[in-house]
Amino acid sequence: QVQLVESGGGLVQAGGSLRLSCALSGRSFSNYAMAWFRQAPGKEREFVAAITWNGGSTRYVDSVKGRFTISRDNAKNTVYLQMNSLKPEDTAVYYCAADRSRYSSANYHIAYNYWGQGTQVTVSS
Repeated sequence: QVQLVESGGGLVQAGGSLRLSCALSGRSFSNYAMAWFRQAPGKEREFVAAITWNGGSTRYVDSVKGRFTISRDNAKNTVYLQMNSLKPEDTAVYYCAADRSRYSSANYHIAYNYWGQGTQVTVSS
């Protein structure tokens, strides 16, 4: 059974940075495309970024382009989300997700087969 565990969330001031990590266990990490989604209170879950199995292709929502970077280390079974120039509107619970279609970089949540429990990111103004 695939398990995903996120870490790295916290409280940061606007303009600051955080790096989220998500470790996959239970299956071979390189079999999966990976993504980050987020959900703010009272809002729907929103796609943030995705990466194919070998990092060859990435995709971002427009609101984070130029500020966030998704990357992965297949040797460490971990996907990362480097978040720079954070804004209060980035406040949300961030979830990582795994897609068995490893060449995909889908931006819709139903494409993903496995989810982590989420990590809170709070950006103060």
